Amino acid sequence: MSFSSAHRLYVKSLYKRMLADSLDWSVSREAWRRRALLIRAEFEANRHVHDPRQLAVILDKAEAELASRQHPDPVISPLYPGGTKWERNIPPPIGPLYDHLAAHPDSHGAAHDAGAPGAH
Repeated sequence: MSFSSAHRLYVKSLYKRMLADSLDWSVSREAWRRRALLIRAEFEANRHVHDPRQLAVILDKAEAELASRQHPDPVISPLYPGGTKWERNIPPPIGPLYDHLAAHPDSHGAAHDAGAPGAH
């Protein structure tokens, strides 16, 4: 039985989320690598399960395990939303900071026209 691409994307997403969460709990990459290999082994052990009901049970159990192990303060890259450097030095907008024409619509061009020849 072949599974849909949506199912494959879901399983990949679950795997990546489990790896990311285990990295949040690790103090070193070496310790995390051992845990990552265990996570991979769990996914590989269930690779040949083709029964949709059994897969649903396995995936629900994995989601519940992930939810129960969720780190209370996950690591966020400094430049990503929620990071320490997110939107720190935002470049200024290109264009005028104050729209003089919109603020003074009645005086538009009045000074320029007053000094022009034939304006009177």
